[in-house]
Amino acid sequence: MSEAQAAGPAEAPFDGNTVREAARALAAQPYKAPSEDLPAPLGDLGYDQYRDIRFRPDQSLWRPEGLPFQMQLFHRGFLYKPRVEMFEVSDGVARPIRYNPDLFTFQNMPRPPNEDLGFAGFRLHAPMNRPEYYDEVCAFLGASYFRAIGKGHIYGLSARGLALNTADPKGEEFPLFRSFWVEKPREGVNAITVHALLDSPSCAAAFRFAIRPGPTTVFDVESTVYPRTDITTVGVAPLTSMFWFAPLNRAGRDDWRPAVHDSDGLLMLTGRGERIWRPLNNPRDLQVSIFSDSNPRGFGLMQRRRDFASYEDLEARYEKRPSLWIEPIGDWGQGAVHLVEIPTNTEIHDNIVAFWRPKDPLKAKGEYRYTFRMHWCNEAPVDPALARITAVYSGAGTQQGLRYFVLDAEGGALRDLPADAKPELIVTANQGEIRNPVAYRNPENGGWRIAFELAPGDIRGIELRAELRSGAQPLAETWLYRWTA
Repeated sequence: MSEAQAAGPAEAPFDGNTVREAARALAAQPYKAPSEDLPAPLGDLGYDQYRDIRFRPDQSLWRPEGLPFQMQLFHRGFLYKPRVEMFEVSDGVARPIRYNPDLFTFQNMPRPPNEDLGFAGFRLHAPMNRPEYYDEVCAFLGASYFRAIGKGHIYGLSARGLALNTADPKGEEFPLFRSFWVEKPREGVNAITVHALLDSPSCAAAFRFAIRPGPTTVFDVESTVYPRTDITTVGVAPLTSMFWFAPLNRAGRDDWRPAVHDSDGLLMLTGRGERIWRPLNNPRDLQVSIFSDSNPRGFGLMQRRRDFASYEDLEARYEKRPSLWIEPIGDWGQGAVHLVEIPTNTEIHDNIVAFWRPKDPLKAKGEYRYTFRMHWCNEAPVDPALARITAVYSGAGTQQGLRYFVLDAEGGALRDLPADAKPELIVTANQGEIRNPVAYRNPENGGWRIAFELAPGDIRGIELRAELRSGAQPLAETWLYRWTA
């Protein structure tokens, strides 16, 4: 048994209600921030110094037993100072995972004292690409952030437990995962369960993640929120990503690469069954888009372009970043998908947030449950019968003041249209004027090309919408875009 597996006297019974009961009890008490105290020099580490602290692979939990998963811990320091309590669950008992500096290697800094410093988070490893190698599958580190990958991916966008007051003038509140209980994996079972206790000034919450790695890594998530106060600006199943530029909107981006982004669009499947594709933007000013719905069937941030030539970056390898699709389970009621786009001049900052916000506030002393499935994937698991919007371009129009738009739609119903087919093209704008809309076959990809001009006049922001239909039947997903001058 490694030092990381040593059990202490604080072991306690554990079952499916343990974390919910802890969250309910925590919400009944005033909020108290977790400890951030660290001995020197851990309290003042920079990014590179923190990266020099590494968990020793030979100390990974469950490694000697040859189980399907291994777990490694993150040290506290840099941006990750709050102490996170870690527990292993086995045979109905939760045992604390004890900190020991010998679990880590420390480069260019002295070994910390033998104090119980705790941990900042953890990561799980499992064979995905080769049976003999344990790939990193997911990591929980920092506030309530976590991220995962499927087979062949590298890390890109992140998820969070909850979003509170995102893009609100009074400032965002960042909940924290205070404790994790990781169930010991079972031999021959390609799934592992993680329980988490979330806390913030506004609420406490309990989470259960059932994680199944593979070509698409799937998280089945059960969350229960216990508000301390009335919450009007909650974000459920929040996603966070980076979008700097793409061919549609690279004006002013002096960079040699064709595109730079972890995600390039928001995909939605509404409660009415309409599938919507909304390309992302890096605006001059913060923008919030709200898509009202009832019982949504899914939403997510997608990385749609999967070819190296779209990015040409041998280091970042943006074509290998995962998409993340949220599939609600059960009745989510009325509300809206929110998309927040924040201006950025660099690729090092996440500037895109998407989440579901229920129509009614979460009331203090209430209990609110949200169950959903997360797909860390190449493509969202949606009906392939609809064509996808695969590329969008824009440039100067045929006359001064006009903007020209070109959209490519591929696959699905468009692929099988008869030679004499003439699908109906519907292009609308909430302001300005649409001119010369046309749809025609694209022999290079077997799909169809949509083109039109926008006459914005003096309008600075216009909502655009394009559809390809055959009678009442959609042939492709609906394209939405917010054009700004």
